[in-house]
Parts: sequence; structure tokens; C-alpha cells
Amino acid sequence: MKTELIKAGQDNIREAAERAAWFLNRDRIVAIPTETVYGLAASIYSEDALREVYRVKGRPQDNPVIVHISSMEMLDGLVAEIPQEASLLAERFWPGPLTMIFRKTERISDTITCGMDTVAIRYPSHPVANAVIKAAGVPLAAPSANLSGKPSPTTADHCVHDLWGKIPLIIDGGQCEVGVESTVVSMTGDHPVILRPGIISLEEIRGLIPSAEVSEAVTRKVRDDEKVMSPGLKYKHYSPECKVTIVKGDLESFSAFVRDNYRDGDYAMCFFGDENSIPVPCIPYGGRDDARSQAHSIFAVLRQLDSIGAKRVFVRAPQESGEAMAVSNRLMRAAGFDEVIL
Repeated sequence: MKTELIKAGQDNIREAAERAAWFLNRDRIVAIPTETVYGLAASIYSEDALREVYRVKGRPQDNPVIVHISSMEMLDGLVAEIPQEASLLAERFWPGPLTMIFRKTERISDTITCGMDTVAIRYPSHPVANAVIKAAGVPLAAPSANLSGKPSPTTADHCVHDLWGKIPLIIDGGQCEVGVESTVVSMTGDHPVILRPGIISLEEIRGLIPSAEVSEAVTRKVRDDEKVMSPGLKYKHYSPECKVTIVKGDLESFSAFVRDNYRDGDYAMCFFGDENSIPVPCIPYGGRDDARSQAHSIFAVLRQLDSIGAKRVFVRAPQESGEAMAVSNRLMRAAGFDEVIL
């Protein structure tokens, strides 16, 4: 398949969006930028395109996808109800990197929800993503634009690497600002529950709704027979080809551990400034106390490990609370929950 690559800058967002809409309205799928990661988009009303998303990604058939809208009005007819707490979160965080799960209506395909009665919806803030949705005139289902299980794409080059020749169009909107997927919050129970952490933290959500909590599934491996309402919960995700091990400890103990276990082809993922204290090849992935810089870089660094042929990587663990919870979650899933506590 021939793949087009269009760079969308301030002067041609409309033209790029109209080109994407041309494909989307003809049952095709396209890669588009969002503020979190690049998405592989399909019209929610095209079963052929929805099935193509799963086929191209190699995505498991029981892993639901997120629906993206470009206005609050687009929610009409998609969800059975909008709880008052959801309205509070939407007013504060939409458009932005927050996904909310609602009870769905019959207009939402079972292909999107994997047969469940809930649907995950997000209103992205990226100007290109919004322009594409508006040009298409329909909500778009859009999981990350990568091969299933691999590190999510935060640049158009990542999409090119994974999807060139498999989809008709990739829109280059530059590097994603956030760098990790959206926070996913279920609004279907008595109180909001975070199913996937993102850059919008539990603490921020509790600032509006004190009863909000984090699901146990965020910090543990989900059983094979469990159904999940959110992407990013059930399968090993975000993984490079090499073996990933999370190492929890201070810099001195981390350095000693990787020195004692080092073999040719091994690397360490560490924080900026740690390199001089670690006696093995290192790749920093952000500031020790700067979760936003970690989130911005993490997937690019995981992909870099493949490009340099790394065999194993020891990762200096980030914090596990606040905005850093999202980074910790992605790394734990990349490692398949393989960790060492020093």
C-alpha cells in the first residue's frame, strides 16, 4: 500500500485535516497526532475501518479503543448519561489528556467496546486532532498508532517505522507534548476510578472529586480471563525487543546492581545527571524529580533501545505517585512487572 506523509504546520492544518477526512469517510484509517501520543484513527461508524485498526496493529480483540470527539455536542447519542461528576471533570480537563468511561448507547459498535456496555471517550486538545475530527464530521476511534505491544509513537517517524505501507496516510504534527497516553477514569460507579494513570494525576482529580481512587489493576498484572474497560491494562505494552527490568533503589545501590549484573549489550535507563555514577552505557529518560520530562521522553527512549540493538535494560524506577504514576505504570508494563527491589 502507498502511504502519504503530510507535515501539518500552522499554515496547512486545514488542508491536512481535509486529506485525512477524505480517507476516513471512505472506510480507511489514518495516523494523526494528539497531545498524548499519535493515534490510528477510524470513523466509529465504519465497521470495515474499525476492523482494519485491529488488523493493522495486531491488536487483541478484547482490548477496547477510545473514541475521540471535538466538541461536547458530539457526546449526544454516544453515552447513556453524563454523571454530574463527569461534567465537573470535563469542564476542568477537556479538551485535554483525560479519557472518561460512560455507559454507551447502541450507536457505539461492539467492535469499539469489545462487547462491553461501556465506552471510553476523550476530547483531545491537539489542534490537528481536532481539525481532523471536525473535517471528518464524525467521532473517531483511535488507539495508539503503533504495532500492538510496542512503545507508543510520539513522533511521525515512529508511525512511519511501524505502519509505513500498511495505512494510506500519516499526518506529521511534530513531537507529542505529553508523551504518554491519557488518564482513563471510569465514571460508571459510585465514584471515579482511575483505570490507567496519565499526566492528569489522582491528586488533581481529587481536587475536584475527593472520593476518586485508583484501580488495583493499575499496579498488578491482569488475569487472562479478566475483561477490562480501558486500553493498556491487560497485555504487555510499550515493550522494546530487549528484556526490561525495573530496579528500585537509590543511585548508589542501582549503580552497584547494574555493575554486578552487566553483560555485553546491556544498558541502563537513568535520570539526567546519573550517568557519571553508573559504570555501564546509559540513556537518561528525564529528570529525577520531573515526571513531565520523563513522560515526554520515555517511549522515544524505549524505541531507541531497539535501534541500538540493546539486549537488556535496567531501569532506575521513577516515583509511583502524582504525575510519575503514569511513567511508573508504563515502565512496569514494558517490563511485564519484572522488578528488583534493592
